[in-house]
Amino acid sequence: MGAVALELAPSLAERVTHLLGRVECRRVDAPEELEAIYSLRYKAYRREGSIPRNADRRFFDAEDAAPNVWIFGIYLDRELISSIRMHVSLPAYPDIPAAHVFGDILGPEIGAGKVIVDPTRFVADHVHARQFLELPYVTTRLVVMAGEYFNADYLLATVRAEHQAFYRRVFGGNVVCEAREYPGLGKPISMMMSPREAVTAYIARRYPFFASTPFERSALFAGAKTDTGLTAATAA
Repeated sequence: MGAVALELAPSLAERVTHLLGRVECRRVDAPEELEAIYSLRYKAYRREGSIPRNADRRFFDAEDAAPNVWIFGIYLDRELISSIRMHVSLPAYPDIPAAHVFGDILGPEIGAGKVIVDPTRFVADHVHARQFLELPYVTTRLVVMAGEYFNADYLLATVRAEHQAFYRRVFGGNVVCEAREYPGLGKPISMMMSPREAVTAYIARRYPFFASTPFERSALFAGAKTDTGLTAATAA
């Protein structure tokens, strides 16, 4: 009997790397592209029952116009498939959304000048999320890149209880505060907080696809926002 060659299923790293090669990750500033992201947020949050219906079928808030915000879209064949928003507490612009809810924990850190990356509004197209189970890794890779670019002290994850397992597994995150009411969302949110250097060391061993180049980070985080007075903690 001849030997039967078994075709091994691609590993997580192979699948993520393949998807990274297919998608475009870019910072979104144009009004029409922001509208598409607001629409995607609305669909995602309505699907999980986190927000009430509204006639505009869009979801945004005042934090989308903050001076220290970066909004990103992930595109596959020019179609928006996921998005994430990030605020970075920097000396000139210390305010971040998480501090409005978890100020008793974050206030002293921000007051001490710590740089904190606060990712929020992580949403994905339902069909593509089911098709590409590795999409959460591709999207949250941007959080790691922000931490590297700004030489952050901490990375946050303000998430519902059912999402904690992902951030604990991928980022080694620890819950520092149990669920509290979060503005604009109908479900309570807990906060996970990780030292950035520890996250970098942890994922370098487990998830090498999170690695990025200085050029890639600069292309995403330098430019319009830093021109208004925001400067990266390092030249990355």
